[in-house]
Amino acid sequence: MTERLPLSAVLITLNCAGPLRATLESLSFCDEIVAVDSGSTDGTLELLAEFGVRVVSEAWRGFGPQKQFAIEQATHDWVLCVDSDEIVSADLRASILQALQQPGFHCYQFPRCNRFLGRYLKHGEGYPDLSLRLFDRRQARWSDDVVHEKVITLGNVGRLSGDLLHHSEDTIESYLAKQNRYTTLAAQALRAEGQTVSAFKLLGSPFFRFIKFYLLRAGFRDGVPGLIHILIGCFNSFAKYAKMIELTRR
Repeated sequence: MTERLPLSAVLITLNCAGPLRATLESLSFCDEIVAVDSGSTDGTLELLAEFGVRVVSEAWRGFGPQKQFAIEQATHDWVLCVDSDEIVSADLRASILQALQQPGFHCYQFPRCNRFLGRYLKHGEGYPDLSLRLFDRRQARWSDDVVHEKVITLGNVGRLSGDLLHHSEDTIESYLAKQNRYTTLAAQALRAEGQTVSAFKLLGSPFFRFIKFYLLRAGFRDGVPGLIHILIGCFNSFAKYAKMIELTRR
């Protein structure tokens, strides 16, 4: 077998025992797994121990800062960043192993396939959802955003085949609760940047989001789950800007 560069899998955890086992099983090909935990009490720590994960405890800093702290704890410079509800597919695993034999890029992105209401979404807003998650940490870093964080790099970026499988929350209720938290954080971040909201943006953002993802990018081909997914996404756009207006008028 051709030698490859060593790889650290990195994730952040907080009370995520439910989907975590499948995630850890999919990372068995990595040379180490590092988890930064911010106070789990639901069995997450026991599950991490079962898989031999190296755990670092750290108070919550926000998504971007927490993930940056996490990659700094890794032993190896090449890191694969996943969330606790994401699974590396067999095809993606093969692509990663091949890329690390002789990397032609500093960073790699690949499609993320979102599972919603029991169905993997293959169109619209849910796919391909390209995510930059494999990189040389000397050439890239996570942004400081507390929500909607992203990897910032000045290096060159390649693309791998194979999907990162994202298992969304099990119920509509829990999914909406998570989206409610995210829209609040997004509104606070935009307000801190000094941005303002017009009536056109409040109403137009959800409308054009629906046109773009449901019609132009064929979200309708994902059936009822695709329709519900985009409608929640459109409401998220409305809620984010409505919360900004509320913050402005307080």
